[in-house]
Amino acid sequence: MAFLPYLFVAAVAYLLGSIPFGFLLVLLFRKEDIRTKGSGNIGATNVVRSGAKGLGLLTFFLDAAKGYLAVLAAGWILRWFGGMAAVPQDAAAIAALFAILGHMYPMWLRFKGGKGVATSLGVFLALSPVAAVSGLAIFVVVLLIWRYVSLASIVAALVFPVAAIYVSRASRTSMFEVVIVLVPLLVIVKHRQNLNRLLRGTEYRFGKSREQSAP
Repeated sequence: MAFLPYLFVAAVAYLLGSIPFGFLLVLLFRKEDIRTKGSGNIGATNVVRSGAKGLGLLTFFLDAAKGYLAVLAAGWILRWFGGMAAVPQDAAAIAALFAILGHMYPMWLRFKGGKGVATSLGVFLALSPVAAVSGLAIFVVVLLIWRYVSLASIVAALVFPVAAIYVSRASRTSMFEVVIVLVPLLVIVKHRQNLNRLLRGTEYRFGKSREQSAP
């Protein structure tokens, strides 16, 4: 029955991750559907792009917080199940993965969610703070230099697993190592359209209109 705690962890993490804060905040405060604005994404960047900078920052914070909370909840769930043979690090990794999947594919919005950047930051802050801080620092540097949120997100996603594996000296289970590589890969895959626009030179630059971003 060792799988039962993991199943419960996955379900709780998915439900936490699937809370669409960007969608809910814009709907509540602006009476608008963020999916009809800009890129149609429910994440913080598109909320900012819609003209709601404060709501965008709040969306980023809440999306990160739900990822962090999902990983913490894994430990609480294992304690609730008591003596069942479950590995805490594996449970945390499963929580991280399913929180990201919940954000990207929320059942409440017909499985059309965000790209997982803020939620990934949250889960990595819980799993490997060094990796999270390293990725965040790279994100900020790339954004300040090139003004592309998508490029900053992709580069940060590449840094996360490298930092988690090579900077952190803590022992890791196989499940943990798989997840810290898989989560950034999911983020990068969700940015495939942005990659295409970057290659064509038509990607949106943060802080500029689409017309100003175009070459």
